[in-house]
Amino acid sequence: MQTDPRSFLYRADGLDPDTAKKLTAEALKRCDDGELYLQYAASESFGFDDGRLKTADYSSESGFGLRGVSGETTGFAHANELSAAAIRRAAETLTLLDPAKGEPAPPPRGNNRHLYTADDPMGLIPFAKKVALCEAIDAAARARDPRVAQVSVGLSASWTVVEIVRADGYSGMDVRPLVRLNVSIVAEQNGRRETGNFGMGGRYLYDQLFEPATWNRAIDEALAQALVNLEAVAAPAGETTVLLGPGWPGILLHEAIGHGLEGDFNRKGTSAFSGRIGERVAAAGVTVVDDGSIGARRGSLSIDDEGTPTGETILIEDGILKGYMQDRLNARLMGVEPTGNGRRQSYAHAPMPRMTNTFMKGGHDDPAEMLFRVKNGIFAKSFGGGQVDIVSGKFVFSCTEAYKIENGKLGAPIKGATLIGDGPSVLTKVTGIGNDFALDEGVGMCGKAGQSVPAGVGQPTLLINALTVGGTAA
Repeated sequence: MQTDPRSFLYRADGLDPDTAKKLTAEALKRCDDGELYLQYAASESFGFDDGRLKTADYSSESGFGLRGVSGETTGFAHANELSAAAIRRAAETLTLLDPAKGEPAPPPRGNNRHLYTADDPMGLIPFAKKVALCEAIDAAARARDPRVAQVSVGLSASWTVVEIVRADGYSGMDVRPLVRLNVSIVAEQNGRRETGNFGMGGRYLYDQLFEPATWNRAIDEALAQALVNLEAVAAPAGETTVLLGPGWPGILLHEAIGHGLEGDFNRKGTSAFSGRIGERVAAAGVTVVDDGSIGARRGSLSIDDEGTPTGETILIEDGILKGYMQDRLNARLMGVEPTGNGRRQSYAHAPMPRMTNTFMKGGHDDPAEMLFRVKNGIFAKSFGGGQVDIVSGKFVFSCTEAYKIENGKLGAPIKGATLIGDGPSVLTKVTGIGNDFALDEGVGMCGKAGQSVPAGVGQPTLLINALTVGGTAA
């Protein structure tokens, strides 16, 4: 029988729901807004390398974060103890806030929608079977090709129970599973070594990852990338036409554009998109949305970490800026509705506006025809790390798989290519939007202000008429 998830938050010897509501009401009586955020989180990870299990970790923790908001000022305290005494101690922090002058903010609207299972992925499959999966992936990858020199497998899962308790009597609970599989392959040929990586995951149970067709696809994709990179030549440098592949390359838009569309940067006037609602900020046909309500996706949430139900938020529509992603605080101060984007890494962090699944919608162009249009350029199929200045949107991203384009056809794979530009400019240079929209495979992490949360990205094939490519060729 499945254990009641609330039993991980409330216990007879710790905290009960009625006491939590009473303490929250007392702590926040002088505030505009705020909440008591209760959390239990468990996670595990397996690292298989050099043909053997190198790491196997399991951890669990619980705690609360108590936040009070008065005007623009936030008071926040947290503890890794779910007890009435600890909450009372935390409430003393909120007495430092000036009393609120306005009416308390209204509660979030109710939500009974569940976007994913509440089952714990870790408890349904034995430890030995998880290790056996890693072994099977390692053996199958090594048997694929004699050039395979090294295989690394990462398998991980988490299960999180959260409850948001407000002074107005609102309470909302969410139970969040998350799984992930990563395969990394090093291929060697004529003394040269290159790496290929592939990962997948989402808010579902392990059983999907244990399907042979699923993990064999991960092997195939990682191996294909490694073998392509064995043939890669030095990347050309300079300004050129760039064709971005569908799916994961949306990480470039996430970083270079998405952060600049979060409410806090725009309220403070520090984003390149501040004060530009209703203006054209992108080429015709460019529609960018954030949607945390897609079933079982890595970045999805039934409710955000303030209790607001997630949904589709249109950020840019046909090139026109329509809105920003909002948490409760910034939405209230900007006179708009929260969008379900109030997120936090854990109970020890206050919420802020964050992306969920952020993507550009598909268009009507045939990807093959878009390729044919490019006489000289590069095709960027996959990205690795990058750096972004959120205020300006300037970015540098490295390609993990890319090709030359010569006279409308894919040419040699290239190594060492980096894309350099700024998000607002990139949006105006889009000259083709494919009809092959795809979301990523479910491995994204988003960092902001020291907090990291799971996120999703996506896009169709995109043609950008001019981007600076930093290469390795003279």
